[in-house]
Amino acid sequence: MRDVAVVAFAQSHHVRREQQRNEVEMVMPVLHQVKADAGLDQSQIDFTCSGSTDYLAGSAFSFVMTLDGVGASPPISESHVEMDGAWALYEAWVKIQTGAADTALVYAYGKSSPGDLRSVLTRQLDPYFQAPLWPDSVAMAALQARACIEAGVTSVEEMAEVAARSRRSAADNPYAYLQGSDDPAVLLKEPEIAAPLRKHDCAPITDGAAAIILAAGDRAREISDAPAWIRGIDHRIDAHGIGLRDLTVAASARLAAEKAGVGAGPVDVAELHAPFTHQEVLVRSALGLGDGVSVNPSGGPLAANPMIAAGLIRIGEAAGRISRGEAGRAVAHATSGPCLQQNLVCVLEGSNT
Repeated sequence: MRDVAVVAFAQSHHVRREQQRNEVEMVMPVLHQVKADAGLDQSQIDFTCSGSTDYLAGSAFSFVMTLDGVGASPPISESHVEMDGAWALYEAWVKIQTGAADTALVYAYGKSSPGDLRSVLTRQLDPYFQAPLWPDSVAMAALQARACIEAGVTSVEEMAEVAARSRRSAADNPYAYLQGSDDPAVLLKEPEIAAPLRKHDCAPITDGAAAIILAAGDRAREISDAPAWIRGIDHRIDAHGIGLRDLTVAASARLAAEKAGVGAGPVDVAELHAPFTHQEVLVRSALGLGDGVSVNPSGGPLAANPMIAAGLIRIGEAAGRISRGEAGRAVAHATSGPCLQQNLVCVLEGSNT
């Protein structure tokens, strides 16, 4: 296996509604920033992979327009995944493993504000039995949260604690959308929007973008004085049908964590892509994270959740902690699909030993 590291990461300032710029204009500054941070131009990048979704953009092959942001010259080797950018990073990592590339640019973006996100996400469901009923993403998560509470996995009080901690942590993150230090007791006075979920239990609708540059071996050491080495990465998927799986466990997250080697050493920091408070509890358990682990010090998706970019941001945030010397070993997690259906886990370390 080739040693591969995150050598640069950039993201936009995430907002509730980006009204002034389209997707290309939103992505371009992020792409320029990540390449500048790495000291590279496009001719020095061997492979480019993006994550996006036509459902958000409202047009077919919408990723093609953002290639204008990458640049028309020189010609590039390019690919695309129709899901979170964390999976685009996985594809780029595989490309580097084959020896076909030594460097890769990965980027993702999402504008959720123009449409009804909850309705759009029903298109993820089984088209014969579930989608015709139009259960939106929050309603599905509420069913899962209720099952977790009744099974004793979590409680509304613990869920409020997760939300409050996320907002406190986000106060130090200039890119986060929601920031503050709300008291859990105050949050619990909010009305339920889909029992037992309240507004604070749900990730905010967010527009934003992110980009990462990967490099292999000596090339990574040339680019960065403190690369964050990917020591393990894996992704797994649960059954598509909601009724075919136990919603009180994150089975595919547990398997991905095992295959990625999360348990091979102590974890200092974990960036978890849990769009609902009860899902953070589930993912923490699935990854076997103890009480001493700093979870979502960036504020996580409960502070800013740009669809399609949020999982890639978790990897970038975890890598940043490594590169700044704030953690020796970190775990990043991304999810896609309803109720934690698909999960990716990435383990990063700071020394290439």
